[in-house]
Amino acid sequence: MRALTVRPLQPGSLEVREVPGPVAGEGELLVDGLAVGVCGTDKEIVAGEYGAAPPGRDRLVLGHESLGCVREAPSGSGFHRGDLVVGVVRRPDPEPCGACARGEFDMCRNGRYTERGIKERDGYASQTWTVEPEYAVRLDAGLRRVGVLMEPTTVVAKAWEQVERVGGRAWFEPRRVLVTGAGPIGLLAALLGVQRGLDVHVLDRVTGGPKPGLARDLGGTYHSADIDRVTEALRPDVVIEATGAGRLVFDAMAGTAAYGIVCLTGVSPTGRQLTIDAGTVNRDLVLENDAVVGSVNANLRHYRQAAEALARADRGWLERLITRRVPLSRAPEAFTARDDDIKVVITMDDDNEG
Repeated sequence: MRALTVRPLQPGSLEVREVPGPVAGEGELLVDGLAVGVCGTDKEIVAGEYGAAPPGRDRLVLGHESLGCVREAPSGSGFHRGDLVVGVVRRPDPEPCGACARGEFDMCRNGRYTERGIKERDGYASQTWTVEPEYAVRLDAGLRRVGVLMEPTTVVAKAWEQVERVGGRAWFEPRRVLVTGAGPIGLLAALLGVQRGLDVHVLDRVTGGPKPGLARDLGGTYHSADIDRVTEALRPDVVIEATGAGRLVFDAMAGTAAYGIVCLTGVSPTGRQLTIDAGTVNRDLVLENDAVVGSVNANLRHYRQAAEALARADRGWLERLITRRVPLSRAPEAFTARDDDIKVVITMDDDNEG
């Protein structure tokens, strides 16, 4: 079978190649791959900045944003041939820390977890893959065209859960949320905000292309002005920060209403210095009981939350998030950005593109 592979830490090693087909272990599902999404983590691995191959191997199969169709399922697994599924990304370490042992492997304390398509486990960017039933999540059959959005939706499902848990330390009835960044994570965060009945605002610097229309068609308000002007007018109760841009992060922290919560989902690049008034930031956080929390990865609970959110969403709107589908044979094209890209997807079937 063919798979999209890379030599971790070696730039320029991305290659679609023939690899041995997987053999399902005892109790595992055998899955025909349909598609994988491409995100910033994949691009970092391809650039040689990150990633680790399975032990004893020099190449890693990419792809952690999965979608597949079950070909074979063992009796008693809870799955059946034809089920639409995604595979969970992270696995707990062999000798789990306290968090991993309790199913909260997204909060691993010792860093010895592994991740499909990222760290020491092959990913899902292959024509066939296997997965343990306990790390597979079934999707509504009607999500076949858009189910590849599941993994990024888990990221924002967790982010919203974190916001609500932090808010729950005292009376918390948020009305207004500002999402910074209108990429896939930002727009999906906005979707979940709308599903919660909130007044949703999305901030991004672009004024053309599909992003403004996608935000507005959710029922949200789209902004492209400077963040300090936007936060001064809105005073959001919640900010979901999805850019990782350092200045934007600190401006978001300074711009919330009292008891504001900022959830950081974007990862900032290292090596950049900012001049900030740390005293003012500290004063505002303390005197207004504000909170800032970082959120990354997801556990099984968040996958189930994401599946429910996608099932409730407008399918046509979700399809518009996927702005480009690239067949596996031309997969390297997916790593070259285009101006109107939001979510780029690699399809395992070369006849399925667009």
